Amino acid sequence: MFRRTAVLRTVLGAALTVPLAAVLAPAAPATAGAAADAWDVPHSATITVRGHGYGHGKGLSQYGAQHAAKLGKSYRAIVGYYYPGTRWGTATGSVRVWISRDLSNDVQVQARSGLTARRTGTSRTWNLAKAQPRADRWRIVPDGDTASVLQFRRHGWHDYRRVTGRLELAAGGAPVRLYTAGGSVALRGVLRSVPSSPGNRITVNVLPLESYLRGVVPAETFASTWHQQALRAQAVAARTYAVHERADRVGKAFDLCDTAACQEYGGASVEYPTTDAAVKATARKVLTYGGQPAFTQFTASSGGWTVDGGRPYLPAREDRWDSAQDPYHSWTVGFRDTELEAAWPAVGDLTRIEIGGRDGHGQWGGRAGTVTLTGTSGTVTVSGSDFAQRLRLASPWLSLRVS
Repeated sequence: MFRRTAVLRTVLGAALTVPLAAVLAPAAPATAGAAADAWDVPHSATITVRGHGYGHGKGLSQYGAQHAAKLGKSYRAIVGYYYPGTRWGTATGSVRVWISRDLSNDVQVQARSGLTARRTGTSRTWNLAKAQPRADRWRIVPDGDTASVLQFRRHGWHDYRRVTGRLELAAGGAPVRLYTAGGSVALRGVLRSVPSSPGNRITVNVLPLESYLRGVVPAETFASTWHQQALRAQAVAARTYAVHERADRVGKAFDLCDTAACQEYGGASVEYPTTDAAVKATARKVLTYGGQPAFTQFTASSGGWTVDGGRPYLPAREDRWDSAQDPYHSWTVGFRDTELEAAWPAVGDLTRIEIGGRDGHGQWGGRAGTVTLTGTSGTVTVSGSDFAQRLRLASPWLSLRVS
């Protein structure tokens, strides 16, 4: 599910936890009527993309929730507005999260007190801290598809034992530091080595739902500055989304991933007092529709209009809590025509851009359904979402200025 990504060419690679208002130029004010949706592109042109919103625009707007909270709205009022027709329910249990940042086949962790290994699905357990107190790391290495080797590091790696079946590591609920290609992350719960395809394993973090939320809400918000009611609204939305995905993936290797393709999850490494308080204050609370967990998609900023999410409780409508002070209400990014030509080399020398299939909501006729690029070598048509994603734009609600 697209939500927040590191977008906007001017801040390529920056996380949303870094304020971007200073680098976003305000777009031209909204005017009545839709803009022309076809532009000729002369040689060596400059293309200015103006837009609204950040993300797919479905469900709760995170910036809208923050603005509503500052106006005195409760988290119940906020989620009730963004998910109309839902009812309150409760949920417990655990979730399984694929730690996609761990690209290796092994599961490698820092040695610590209380660290144990267990054969998954059995009671067979080994006290690793006691077995090798001088080890500084432990890892699970696959041995084919049906066995695993448990190894420890002390002046090099050494085998501890080979186990038929799968293995998992835990420290009694305390965080365990998992090493990845990009560094490390502290995670609560259990770390499992799970087969994903013949000869390959993935790392899956299994932990209680409420512990999982402690690593999600701060990753999806500005935990240190946002209003408590906005954080609570986010906790309800994120918990409900997790429970919905869990119910939809019974029998699969995992329920959720740790990126914006599901919802951001930073584990114990990102836990923060304000978001811990929001999770605790809303403990076990979820939204339901027809007796089932609702698909509570959310987006960073609606830009002023939410998008039809294909469910009765995800309508397209003007967002009364969107604010012009939101840094993503309006944004502008500039390109050279050669940058678009490099992104879609099949068009050759770009000569024309057309936008079609707008959703009919807001300035310029709303979000783009398709973008067609024509050049000396051919024509390429992509969805508005794909156009925005390829150029790392905040959303497909956009218009152009060519000079």
